[in-house]
Amino acid sequence: MQIALFQPDIPQNTGTILRLCACLDVAAHIIEPAGFDTSDRNFRRAGMDYLDHVRLKRHDSWSKFEEWRAEAGCRLVLFTTKAAKSYLDFAYSASDVLLFGRETAGVTDAVAAVADARLLIPIKPSLRSLNVAVTVAMAVGEALRQTGFAGSGIAGSAT
Repeated sequence: MQIALFQPDIPQNTGTILRLCACLDVAAHIIEPAGFDTSDRNFRRAGMDYLDHVRLKRHDSWSKFEEWRAEAGCRLVLFTTKAAKSYLDFAYSASDVLLFGRETAGVTDAVAAVADARLLIPIKPSLRSLNVAVTVAMAVGEALRQTGFAGSGIAGSAT
Protein backbone atom coordinates (compact mmCIF):
# COMPACT_ATOMS: atom_id res chain seq x y z
CA MET A 1 0.00 0.00 0.00
CA GLN A 2 1.28 3.44 -0.87
CA ILE A 3 0.02 7.01 -0.44
CA ALA A 4 0.51 9.73 -3.07
CA LEU A 5 -0.12 13.42 -2.48
CA PHE A 6 -0.79 15.51 -5.59
CA GLN A 7 0.75 18.97 -5.22
CA PRO A 8 0.04 19.33 -1.49
CA ASP A 9 -0.18 22.93 -0.34
CA ILE A 10 -0.61 22.82 3.45
CA PRO A 11 2.62 21.80 5.23
CA GLN A 12 0.94 20.71 8.47
CA ASN A 13 -1.31 18.24 6.62
CA THR A 14 1.60 16.76 4.68
CA GLY A 15 3.71 16.40 7.83
CA THR A 16 0.82 14.66 9.60
CA ILE A 17 0.27 12.31 6.66
CA LEU A 18 3.96 11.42 6.47
CA ARG A 19 3.96 10.70 10.21
CA LEU A 20 1.01 8.34 9.63
CA CYS A 21 2.92 6.64 6.80
CA ALA A 22 5.96 6.18 9.05
CA CYS A 23 3.88 4.67 11.84
CA LEU A 24 2.01 2.28 9.53
CA ASP A 25 5.07 1.49 7.37
CA VAL A 26 3.32 2.76 4.24
CA ALA A 27 5.40 4.30 1.46
CA ALA A 28 4.62 7.89 0.48
CA HIS A 29 4.94 9.95 -2.70
CA ILE A 30 4.83 13.71 -3.11
CA ILE A 31 3.99 14.88 -6.61
CA GLU A 32 5.46 18.35 -7.16
CA PRO A 33 5.07 21.20 -7.11
CA ALA A 34 4.23 21.36 -3.43
CA GLY A 35 3.08 24.66 -1.98
CA PHE A 36 5.89 24.70 0.59
CA ASP A 37 9.48 23.63 1.13
CA THR A 38 10.30 20.59 3.26
CA SER A 39 12.32 22.88 5.53
CA ASP A 40 9.05 24.68 6.42
CA ARG A 41 8.74 24.90 10.22
CA ASN A 42 5.07 23.81 10.21
CA PHE A 43 5.86 20.77 8.05
CA ARG A 44 8.75 19.69 10.32
CA ARG A 45 6.67 20.31 13.45
CA ALA A 46 3.73 18.19 12.23
CA GLY A 47 5.99 15.38 11.05
CA MET A 48 8.18 15.56 14.15
CA ASP A 49 11.04 13.07 14.25
CA TYR A 50 8.98 10.57 12.25
CA LEU A 51 9.96 12.09 8.89
CA ASP A 52 13.27 10.22 8.92
CA HIS A 53 11.32 6.93 9.07
CA VAL A 54 9.15 7.46 5.99
CA ARG A 55 9.86 5.69 2.71
CA LEU A 56 9.31 8.86 0.70
CA LYS A 57 9.74 9.43 -3.02
CA ARG A 58 9.35 12.89 -4.54
CA HIS A 59 8.31 13.21 -8.17
CA ASP A 60 9.17 16.43 -10.06
CA SER A 61 5.87 16.34 -11.93
CA TRP A 62 2.72 14.34 -12.62
CA SER A 63 4.34 12.86 -15.74
CA LYS A 64 7.35 11.63 -13.73
CA PHE A 65 5.00 10.04 -11.21
CA GLU A 66 3.08 8.34 -14.03
CA GLU A 67 6.36 7.01 -15.47
CA TRP A 68 7.22 5.54 -12.07
CA ARG A 69 3.72 4.07 -11.69
CA ALA A 70 3.80 2.45 -15.15
CA GLU A 71 7.12 0.77 -14.31
CA ALA A 72 5.84 -0.35 -10.91
CA GLY A 73 2.52 -1.62 -12.32
CA CYS A 74 0.45 -0.11 -9.51
CA ARG A 75 -3.26 0.61 -9.64
CA LEU A 76 -4.16 4.25 -8.95
CA VAL A 77 -7.07 4.84 -6.56
CA LEU A 78 -8.14 8.49 -6.37
CA PHE A 79 -10.04 9.88 -3.40
CA THR A 80 -12.24 12.76 -4.49
CA THR A 81 -15.44 14.53 -3.51
CA LYS A 82 -16.50 14.13 -7.16
CA ALA A 83 -16.77 10.34 -6.99
CA ALA A 84 -19.95 8.31 -6.55
CA LYS A 85 -18.53 5.10 -5.05
CA SER A 86 -17.85 4.86 -1.31
CA TYR A 87 -14.37 3.87 -0.18
CA LEU A 88 -16.04 1.14 1.90
CA ASP A 89 -17.50 -0.53 -1.22
CA PHE A 90 -14.17 -1.07 -2.96
CA ALA A 91 -11.82 -4.06 -3.00
CA TYR A 92 -8.28 -2.84 -2.35
CA SER A 93 -5.07 -4.54 -3.39
CA ALA A 94 -1.81 -4.45 -1.41
CA SER A 95 -0.09 -2.86 -4.43
CA ASP A 96 -2.54 0.06 -4.73
CA VAL A 97 -1.44 3.69 -4.68
CA LEU A 98 -4.03 5.81 -2.89
CA LEU A 99 -3.97 9.31 -4.40
CA PHE A 100 -5.13 12.46 -2.62
CA GLY A 101 -5.42 15.87 -4.25
CA ARG A 102 -4.32 19.33 -3.33
CA GLU A 103 -6.24 20.64 -0.34
CA THR A 104 -7.40 23.78 -2.14
CA ALA A 105 -8.14 22.35 -5.60
CA GLY A 106 -8.08 18.54 -5.66
CA VAL A 107 -6.58 17.09 -8.84
CA THR A 108 -6.85 18.18 -12.45
CA ASP A 109 -9.36 16.56 -14.79
CA ALA A 110 -6.44 14.91 -16.63
CA VAL A 111 -5.24 13.28 -13.40
CA ALA A 112 -8.76 12.12 -12.49
CA ALA A 113 -9.18 10.63 -15.96
CA VAL A 114 -6.28 8.19 -15.57
CA ALA A 115 -7.28 6.91 -12.13
CA ASP A 116 -8.24 3.25 -12.10
CA ALA A 117 -10.88 4.01 -9.46
CA ARG A 118 -12.42 7.16 -7.99
CA LEU A 119 -13.72 6.92 -4.43
CA LEU A 120 -15.24 9.18 -1.84
CA ILE A 121 -15.71 9.13 1.89
CA PRO A 122 -19.41 9.90 2.39
CA ILE A 123 -20.09 12.82 4.71
CA LYS A 124 -23.11 14.87 5.75
CA PRO A 125 -24.52 16.34 2.51
CA SER A 126 -24.55 19.95 3.71
CA LEU A 127 -20.78 19.93 4.33
CA ARG A 128 -17.96 20.17 1.75
CA SER A 129 -15.14 17.87 2.78
CA LEU A 130 -12.95 16.34 5.45
CA ASN A 131 -9.40 17.46 6.18
CA VAL A 132 -7.06 15.60 3.82
CA ALA A 133 -5.03 14.09 6.68
CA VAL A 134 -8.22 12.66 8.19
CA THR A 135 -9.25 11.34 4.78
CA VAL A 136 -5.88 9.64 4.29
CA ALA A 137 -6.11 8.01 7.73
CA MET A 138 -9.60 6.67 7.06
CA ALA A 139 -8.71 5.44 3.57
CA VAL A 140 -5.43 3.75 4.42
CA GLY A 141 -7.01 2.19 7.50
CA GLU A 142 -9.73 0.54 5.41
CA ALA A 143 -7.29 -0.47 2.67
CA LEU A 144 -4.88 -2.06 5.15
CA ARG A 145 -7.75 -3.81 6.96
CA GLN A 146 -8.93 -5.34 3.70
CA THR A 147 -5.49 -6.41 2.53
CA GLY A 148 -4.69 -8.30 5.70
CA PHE A 149 -2.55 -5.79 7.57
CA ALA A 150 -2.76 -6.86 11.18
CA GLY A 151 0.00 -4.69 12.52
CA SER A 152 2.37 -7.67 12.52
CA GLY A 153 5.61 -6.49 13.99
CA ILE A 154 4.19 -3.03 14.67
CA ALA A 155 3.20 -2.00 18.17
CA GLY A 156 2.37 1.33 19.70
CA SER A 157 -0.31 3.70 20.76
CA ALA A 158 -2.59 6.25 19.20
CA THR A 159 -1.08 9.20 21.11
